Amino acid sequence: MAPGAARRARRRVRGALPAGARARSAEDWWWDQLAPSGSGYHLLQSDSMLLVLPGPGPARTRVQRRAARRTQRLLPPASRASAAKARPRAAPAPEPQQGPDPGWGDRIPLEILLQIFGLLVAADGPMPFLGRAARVCRRWHEAASQPALWHTVTLSPPLAGRLAKSGAKAEKKVLDSLEWLMPNRFSQLQRLTLIHWKSQLVSESCPRLTFLKLSDCHGVTPDTLVMLAKACPQLHSLDIQHSMVESTAVVNFLEEAGPRMRKLWLTYSSQTTAILGALLGSCCPQLQVLEVSTGINRNSTPLQLPVEALQKGCPQLQVLRLLNLMWLPKPPGRVVTPGPGFPSLEELCLAGCTCSFVSNEALGRLLHGSPHLRLLDLRGCARITPAGLHDLPCQELEQLHLGLYGMSDRLTLAKEGSHLLTQKWRHTLRELDLSGQGFSEKDLEQALATFSATPGGSPPALCSVNLRGTRVTPSTVSSVISSCPGLLYLNLESCRCLPRGLKRAYRGQEEVQWCLEQLLTSLPSSS
Repeated sequence: MAPGAARRARRRVRGALPAGARARSAEDWWWDQLAPSGSGYHLLQSDSMLLVLPGPGPARTRVQRRAARRTQRLLPPASRASAAKARPRAAPAPEPQQGPDPGWGDRIPLEILLQIFGLLVAADGPMPFLGRAARVCRRWHEAASQPALWHTVTLSPPLAGRLAKSGAKAEKKVLDSLEWLMPNRFSQLQRLTLIHWKSQLVSESCPRLTFLKLSDCHGVTPDTLVMLAKACPQLHSLDIQHSMVESTAVVNFLEEAGPRMRKLWLTYSSQTTAILGALLGSCCPQLQVLEVSTGINRNSTPLQLPVEALQKGCPQLQVLRLLNLMWLPKPPGRVVTPGPGFPSLEELCLAGCTCSFVSNEALGRLLHGSPHLRLLDLRGCARITPAGLHDLPCQELEQLHLGLYGMSDRLTLAKEGSHLLTQKWRHTLRELDLSGQGFSEKDLEQALATFSATPGGSPPALCSVNLRGTRVTPSTVSSVISSCPGLLYLNLESCRCLPRGLKRAYRGQEEVQWCLEQLLTSLPSSS
C-alpha cells in the first residue's frame, strides 16, 4: 500500500464514529436546541434573520441533502450496514405541491403582523402604508384589511396641482377609490381629516366617527352636514377652520347634533355671528371646547360676544380660545347681573397681536365663577394689570402668559405690581411669560424673589420663564435659577441689563446651569 493511502486509512479509522452514531456539527446542535423534533416548531433561515415558526418544516434543500450523504460516506461500511438495518422503512413522502414558495412573510402569524402594523400606523398613519402593504402577499393583505387599523385617517388629493390639470378623469379615479375604502375599511373609523376636498363625502359606513376636520374644503352644503349628523350618531367634534362652509350648514348641523357636541373649531368671518347665535341659544349645552380664530387674512371686524349669554348657553365649557380676534365684550348694562360663570373652565386664551379691548372688568366677568382655571393666555392684552389678575378667584393657576409681542404702544404698560402675580401663584405656577412688560428692575427682583422663599422646603414647580425684553438684572436671574432646580426653559433675549453673550434662550438643564455659571462669574466684575 502506498504511504499516502495508508495515512488516509489511519485517519479514517481514527475519526470513525461508533456504530449507530451520527456526525453532528455545532450548527445542527443549535438548530436542535431552538426547534427540537416533535416540538411542533421548525426553523426558517432567511438573509438577515432566523425565524421559529409553528408547524412542520419545509423539505430539506439540496445542500442539506448533500451534507447528509457526505456524513454517511464518512462512516465505516459496518456502521452504514447496521444503521441501514436499524432504520425503519419510511412511508413514501407525498408529492410536493406545485407552485412558488410563498416566502417567510406569508408564514408570520396574523396577530404579530397586526401588532407591527399597529405601531407603524400609530407613527405615520394608515395611508399610504397599509395600501402598499396589502400588495405584498395574501397574509399582509389580510392584516392590512383589518378595520381596527383604520381608526384615524387623513385624506388629501395627491398632487393637487396636477389633479387640476388632468381634469375630471383623475378626480373621478380618486373619488372611486374613496367610495371603495368607506364600506370596506372605515367601519371602525373614529377620526377623519379631509384636506382640499370639493366633493360630497358623506357615507353611512362610518358609524363610529367621533371627530371630523375639514381643512380648505369647498362646496359643503347644508344637506351634507345634516346627513353626516344623522349617519354618524357618535360624532361630537367638528373642525371647520379655514374652510368655505355656509353658516346655514353649520347651524343646521348644530341643531341636529347639538345635544351631543363636545368640541367645535371655527374661523371668524361675517358668517360666524349666526353660528355663535346658535350657541348662545343653548343649542350645544354639553360643549366643552370652543375655539374661534382668524384665517390667513386678518379680519379687522370686531367680534361682539356677550359674556353672560355665553355662560348660560355653554355652562360646561372647559376650554375657550378667542385667538387673534378684536373681541368687544358687550357691556352688562345699567343693572349689573353677573352670569353663572364657567365652573368647569380650565383654559382661557385671549391672545392676539392686534389692539385688544379686554380690560380687568371684562376679565372679571368672564372668570368670576372659574376656580379651577389652569391656563391663562393674555398675550397682547395690554390693558390687563397685575392688580386685576390678583382679584381673580383662580387659586391653582399653572400657566400664565402676559407677553407683549410687537406692541408699539408702551404708554399702557404696567410699571409695577408684578410681585402680586408671583405671590398669588408661587406654589402652582409652572410657566410664566412676562415678555415685553415694562416692570422696573426692583419690581422684577421683588417678584422673582418669591420663588426662593417657598415655605415648607419644597422647591417651586416653575419650569419655564420668558423674560424677553425686560429689565431683569443678572442677580435676579441667578437667584431664579438657583431657587428653581426644575427650570428647563429660560428666555433672556433683548434684556438690556444682562452682559453680552448671555442674551439668548436656554433650553434644557445643561444650558440653564451654564447660564448660571456665566452669571456668577460676571457678578463681581459688574459690581
